Amino acid sequence: MSDTTRAGFIALIGEPNAGKSTLLNRMVGAKVAIVTHKVQTTRARIRGVAMEGQAQLVFVDTPGLFKPRRRLDRAMVAAAWSGASDADIVVVMVEAHRGITEGVTAILEGLKDRAGETKIALAINKIDRVKSDVLLGLTKDLNDAFEFAETFMISAEKGHGVDHLREWLAGQVPEGPWFYPEDQIADLPMRMIAAEMTREKLTLRLHQELPYQMTVETENWEERPDGSAKIDQVIYVVRDGHKGIVLGNKGETIKAVGKAAREDICEFLGRKVHLFLQVKVRPGWLEESERYSEMGLDFKDGNV
Repeated sequence: MSDTTRAGFIALIGEPNAGKSTLLNRMVGAKVAIVTHKVQTTRARIRGVAMEGQAQLVFVDTPGLFKPRRRLDRAMVAAAWSGASDADIVVVMVEAHRGITEGVTAILEGLKDRAGETKIALAINKIDRVKSDVLLGLTKDLNDAFEFAETFMISAEKGHGVDHLREWLAGQVPEGPWFYPEDQIADLPMRMIAAEMTREKLTLRLHQELPYQMTVETENWEERPDGSAKIDQVIYVVRDGHKGIVLGNKGETIKAVGKAAREDICEFLGRKVHLFLQVKVRPGWLEESERYSEMGLDFKDGNV
């Protein structure tokens, strides 16, 4: 085995729900990105770090690319394109069963200027949802539309084809020293990862009711002498009616969310966690620059 170390940044881009967060978690081998069936759940550019032989792969999981309507949407889309432009390799993720949508066409158009300076690979995801002839036809059409460095057929959820993709990425990133210690799997502060885990549980529990009008912040993190951690988090909503939805009948919803989030955080940290949740009404949080900083987004990118 070669002693030469390699390291590089890899941006996963695609439409909302294309499976970017699922692939990131599969690559890293731990839950660092929020995964739900709701679109637009990834707000910050979460970096996950995976080791493959002597190569360190730093994944930038970008928000899904879609037509922005609000400030938060615009900041998320700007973060996605910024992630692509900063990367050594871009992996475009396309859902096999949805094919070449208007959104996929727009993404390929947006990448044309970068094709000369960045390696761009294609990952057709959710291959178990279509027949082989449909998959082959889609592969041909996508490669006719854009000159990809390599094409992979994967199922991020089931793991099919993911090892092959990771091996290829390891051989493509530049030679050089690693960016992070070998045992580090994410460069987000633990406070933010914990907040994302709670937001995931809220999003899953509340379905379509208000997922994009709330955010979660870790307000306090206290290390206790027995090795456990006491974590206080605040769920911000934009109106009083939303507070009732988050709390649920006799507090049932927030209790269930707290229990599920605590279990995830405990598993991630490998130790006991005491999680305390509060709900606060903050009508203008979508227009507050501090909230954007907490999510790893640039407030100015949301300007019209």
